[in-house]
Amino acid sequence: MGELVFVGLGLYDEKDLPLRAVEEVKTADRVFAELYTNLMPALEMPRLEKLLGRHVTVMSRKNLEEERGQQILQEAKKVKVAFLVPGDAMIATTHVDLQIRASKMGIRTRILHGASIISAVVGLTGLQNYKFGRSVTVPFAEDGVKTDTPYEVIMENKKRGEHTLCFLDIKAEERRYMTVKDGLTTLLAIEREKRKNIITDKTLVIGVARAGAPDCCVKADYVKNLLNYNFRNPPHTLVFPGELHFMEAEALVVLADAPRKILEMV
Repeated sequence: MGELVFVGLGLYDEKDLPLRAVEEVKTADRVFAELYTNLMPALEMPRLEKLLGRHVTVMSRKNLEEERGQQILQEAKKVKVAFLVPGDAMIATTHVDLQIRASKMGIRTRILHGASIISAVVGLTGLQNYKFGRSVTVPFAEDGVKTDTPYEVIMENKKRGEHTLCFLDIKAEERRYMTVKDGLTTLLAIEREKRKNIITDKTLVIGVARAGAPDCCVKADYVKNLLNYNFRNPPHTLVFPGELHFMEAEALVVLADAPRKILEMV
């Protein structure tokens, strides 16, 4: 029986791979990767393959979701397979499903973790990890159809004083990446329908661009100002703070250039 090893690639480029992961992948018989669940701005496949000394077969969304990763599982029944994914290996539910099915087939599975946007946002903003509530994705409106779920999640978290991490939609195979401005525009459109004053021009929000990159950008401000702020290239992420501890407020002022007026929110 073979083995399936899930490997987190990290956030920026192939150098984010831990040394243990590099050594592990070098011993794999087959190496697969998916690059559609997140954008790694500087990852280049030739450099990755040179580092690992292995050919990497890139899987599409169809391979993993519609075909449910059958090619990976069939190989892992016989030999050692490494599966490379952006960020941390088990953040996307697609990967959890693959691990469950592999285990049910009697395939041994292991996880080598990588840097995640979840932990990166905590470090970059200075917000306290245990004060985050449920995370949510702000999706592109396909065919004019939009969902109220992100708005509802932000509202429920705010009621409990919790912060909300908003993943912004990515369509990697179409080269479409939602920006901070796109995400805020989408949420403001829902606010105009709901009218519950959850997200207004005066709501404090944090934008994070290219977490893990040398030119990472973190900016906290009111929605009306952040709509026009130039975060430059993706990937982008949004955070809606809940109730702020005095140290969190100070961190946002110092680390994210937030207006000093937010110190009065504590």
